[in-house]
Amino acid sequence: MKPLELLQASLHRPVLVELRGGRRLRGTLDAFDQHLNLVLSHAEELLPDGAPAVPRPGTTLVRGDSVIFISP
Repeated sequence: MKPLELLQASLHRPVLVELRGGRRLRGTLDAFDQHLNLVLSHAEELLPDGAPAVPRPGTTLVRGDSVIFISP
């Protein structure tokens, strides 16, 4: 399966996104484009050391050039 096909199959499902700088987000993948710009709903930032996740209210937009990986 090609990467964009996997993303298409992950639409409206929870995903884990790792960003440059070591930040990680978990949320529902609502949309994406060919540049891997992402739209997440119900997103939360996962903090290191097991600290509680920080909710991000509303819709979260992620620029594709900051994405390291996306895991369904």
